[in-house]
Amino acid sequence: MYEAYWQLSEKPFEQTADPRFFFPCESHQAALLKLRYALENRRGGALLTGPAGVGKTQVVETLHSDAPAWLQPFIHIVFPHMTAAELLAYVADELTGSRLAANGTHAEVQRISEFLTENTRRGRHAVVVIDEAHLLNTPESLETLRLLMNFQTDRQQGLSLLLVGQTALLPLLRRTPQLDERLAVKCLLRPLTPTETKAYAEHRLRVAGASSDLIAGDAFDALHELSRGIPRQINRLCDLALLIGFADQRGQLTVDQFEAVAEELVTVAPE
Repeated sequence: MYEAYWQLSEKPFEQTADPRFFFPCESHQAALLKLRYALENRRGGALLTGPAGVGKTQVVETLHSDAPAWLQPFIHIVFPHMTAAELLAYVADELTGSRLAANGTHAEVQRISEFLTENTRRGRHAVVVIDEAHLLNTPESLETLRLLMNFQTDRQQGLSLLLVGQTALLPLLRRTPQLDERLAVKCLLRPLTPTETKAYAEHRLRVAGASSDLIAGDAFDALHELSRGIPRQINRLCDLALLIGFADQRGQLTVDQFEAVAEELVTVAPE
């Protein structure tokens, strides 16, 4: 709606994890490098955690887009709130690309083992990403994840398991030391600093085709304070501010606009 007015080629603050918009701030870039190391060296498990909206899925999608061709299949499970048996069957289905009726734990383990043996023989390495892993709060589900890291072929790890979730996942892992100790790499994403918030917003605008400064210089501090440095909130505020700026025929986004948008977002009208 507002792209032509601001002379943009696309919307810069969509809530999708497009790797083109990845911004390499300190904690995100460090996480990306550590996770890449874990996968390319066939480590059994890795952890990516952080508050809601901080950019975990963006890191995973960027990791996937940059992965070498032999890291496959690369499967991403985004809703793991299942029983242990359902989770194991779902992983088997996603790895093999086939949907079979559930035949029990032994049959699913056999199916995964046979696939990984052939996959490794072909010079490939499977990656299983479990998103929202903090929802896996039963001992049986966590034990299933540990089981997945037991598959080896010719002394090579059959797959790498990447657990992605909010920080509520950390105490769950502490209560499951047999899984926790198998995680070779652990990454914690943090909110952006004020300087990073400014650079993040400018980066996304440039990727979307901006050729001028669309945000007034003194508005970035307000943007950081209102968003608390959380990328999802930055996207939300900036997207709505661009819309309101277009409606008001503004030349730049200002402090007043960001404050008005933020107030509107948190205001609940009385019945």
